[in-house]
Amino acid sequence: MMVAWLRVARAIRQAKHRVYGGRLVGESAKTSRAKIETVEPLGSRVLIRKDEDKKVTKGGIELPNSIEIPTITGRIVAVSAQVEHDDDFPLRQYDRVLFNPKHAIPVDFESDNHLFVVPIDDVVAVFRKVP
Repeated sequence: MMVAWLRVARAIRQAKHRVYGGRLVGESAKTSRAKIETVEPLGSRVLIRKDEDKKVTKGGIELPNSIEIPTITGRIVAVSAQVEHDDDFPLRQYDRVLFNPKHAIPVDFESDNHLFVVPIDDVVAVFRKVP
């Protein structure tokens, strides 16, 4: 019973500090407006939140914590002004993309948010729904 209560308390504490839309939101951000941090990519770059690595195979086999299937997909959190005004790159915020992580620069707000600043040349594909 006590273990379950500690898990709930930890989950609530972690939920208070999440990064949404490139902005850090949490208790410290609510108390003081000057402490809000934003990440805006410069040049021809985008900010991508990497999808979680898969821990279960397609066949339903659960993998141990030390082994994971790496993913190189994610959602665009923020787009630089240069990319936003460029018609050659039809990328928008919240698009799901496939990217090459070789030149990606990690951004650490919290350990559970996997944010990367990625050059636009390393974005390989955009996943779109067919109308």
